[in-house]
Amino acid sequence: MALWRDGGFADDIWTTLDDSAPIPERGAIVVSFARWRAEKAALATRADPVGVAIAADKDAVDRLAEAAHRPLVALKFDKFADGRAFSYAELLRERHGFKGELRATGDVLLDEMPLMQRCGFTSFEVTDANTLRALKEGRLPKGALFYQPAPGQREAPTGTRPWLRRAAS
Repeated sequence: MALWRDGGFADDIWTTLDDSAPIPERGAIVVSFARWRAEKAALATRADPVGVAIAADKDAVDRLAEAAHRPLVALKFDKFADGRAFSYAELLRERHGFKGELRATGDVLLDEMPLMQRCGFTSFEVTDANTLRALKEGRLPKGALFYQPAPGQREAPTGTRPWLRRAAS
């Protein structure tokens, strides 16, 4: 797995732990949200940072408010066609004011990365061979037009986006 951040590959200071793995005394770690909840008292008092991983499931939205207080939130894309993590990212940033590192994990594909960035993702765990090759070759696509505005992005003034429908007066 390679970590892509700020336009290039980067070292990953975070260690993702399985639920059964022992908690190391030192180092930044990422645990599942279930483990965070179960061991919150011990994890919250660690000297080093603790991030949480949230899987796309029926309870994920309920976990976002609490996760927004962690320094890193990893949202998993289980498969190409599952876009729930896009919505979770937007909710974390806009509704819950999350300012930390937002990481995309799982099925992270090249053509979705600009959209992920637009939703607030700041780092990407890349395992797909084609995506890795394209990133190594500097071929990250740039989106030119979007159907919806994104908070914090430079947008065309209201009424000047020709692809939007105008309400009848």
